[in-house]
Amino acid sequence: MLSIFDHGAPPPCPAPFNLAAHVLRHADETPDKISLSVLRTDGDQNWTYRALQRAVLATGTGLLQTGLNPGDIVLMRLGNTVDFPIAYLGAISVGLVPVPTSSQLTEPETAKIIEELAPDAVLRDPGVACAVHEREISLQELVQMRELPAASYQMGDPERLAYVVYTSGTSGKPRAVAHAHRAIWARQMMVDGWYGLRPTDRLCHAGAFNWTYTLGTGLMDPWTIGATALMPEPGTDTSALPDLLREHKATIFAAAPGVFRKILQSHEKMSLPILRHGLCAGEKLSRHLHEKWTHITGTELYEAYGMSECSTFISASPTHPARGDSLGQPQPGRRVAIMGPDGPVQLGEEGTIAVHQSDPGLMLTYLNAPDEARARMQGEWFLTGDQGSMDGDGQITYLGRDDDMMNAGGYRVSPVEVEAVLSSYPGISQVGAAAVEVKRDTFVIAAFYTGPEKLDETALRSYVEANLARYKQPRAFVYLPALPSGGNGKLLRRALPAHFKASSE
Repeated sequence: MLSIFDHGAPPPCPAPFNLAAHVLRHADETPDKISLSVLRTDGDQNWTYRALQRAVLATGTGLLQTGLNPGDIVLMRLGNTVDFPIAYLGAISVGLVPVPTSSQLTEPETAKIIEELAPDAVLRDPGVACAVHEREISLQELVQMRELPAASYQMGDPERLAYVVYTSGTSGKPRAVAHAHRAIWARQMMVDGWYGLRPTDRLCHAGAFNWTYTLGTGLMDPWTIGATALMPEPGTDTSALPDLLREHKATIFAAAPGVFRKILQSHEKMSLPILRHGLCAGEKLSRHLHEKWTHITGTELYEAYGMSECSTFISASPTHPARGDSLGQPQPGRRVAIMGPDGPVQLGEEGTIAVHQSDPGLMLTYLNAPDEARARMQGEWFLTGDQGSMDGDGQITYLGRDDDMMNAGGYRVSPVEVEAVLSSYPGISQVGAAAVEVKRDTFVIAAFYTGPEKLDETALRSYVEANLARYKQPRAFVYLPALPSGGNGKLLRRALPAHFKASSE
């Protein structure tokens, strides 16, 4: 049998449609229910559904009053505060196209985005690095907009462009992933297929407001079904999270594997009587970490697999737990295959994980690389670039990348992008980047370089800090007489980690 799992088709996205209206559809039914609680040491900051929708739609009014028009692109350079999701949904509510970006990006990185994307405006927190743009809307202006009258949702074709997110491209150039309004409709398949989420839940996410994983799983998905989102205030120490989960009666906890790892390093016992389970995504969850969390907390961890181009579409869940080392199975409404050069492979065989082109969560295209988007299609299937195998019941085992992409704290990073920055540094003749394991289940980016002599690491760190977002920065620098290469002289990145291990011994 072929490795195709068809979990049925989701109901069609209604039209006319607006992503923000769908997210806040329960605001009129439960106006006084807490939609968001920012957990702070000096008293929680609570937002009711009424207040949240009011702030979103008033922001929409203010953005239009600046002269922006539906379809205009706005680059978001805002920090880890509630202002981020309000501005994001405010833009979408009136038909603008927000581009959320990590606050860790450096000025040179944002300059490249501005040059190629040509945004009509930049939403700007002065504390967040950004290249100069002729039209900036300050954080203070955004906050003041909340006093304006509420706008009406701009309803329209669910296929129209809603937002853009950036992801690392294999060529080293970040790709602008364009998503339609229908993308939020697809996320309902995660509610039972991963979360086990209910309107009565209190879901706590450990990520930042301006991380797309948090924006979706931690905020928009709970709001879409009328649940309550809990967000620790920025700067909360990881060791404090178990107490927050218990004190604030969190029923579900979501984070990247690195967060669960840090919690377990500082807690040998945890009492979380209200917590039903945890959600994990961003990088592969190791069995050791999974088993340790379950042993210490008595709760399960459900892992999900996805990508910026389609969010998560394979996952474990309370109703369908993962078996062994598998990721889980395609969520209800998804159609997934394991592809070889000639089409779907036989069950049990290795191939490339692919999602069907009909999936409502699949991107529209790469704005800055439409040819690359088309090249990733094989017939009716979009190729993820990740390798896997499928069992007879649809359980999928992850077998790694078919390229050299690295994973750093839940972010995919192209080694080419890191290498391009370091290759300009004086004294470096050749450079290669790779993810290396520094201790069990903990990986960091390492830079391997050649040149006349070993370089000062402090100077190298200062250079990458000025030119690369923190999650892209190498944490180790290894000087080698020569980098490993194949018979054609091409760099063998997969051979680099062995040199890191040798240099550490």
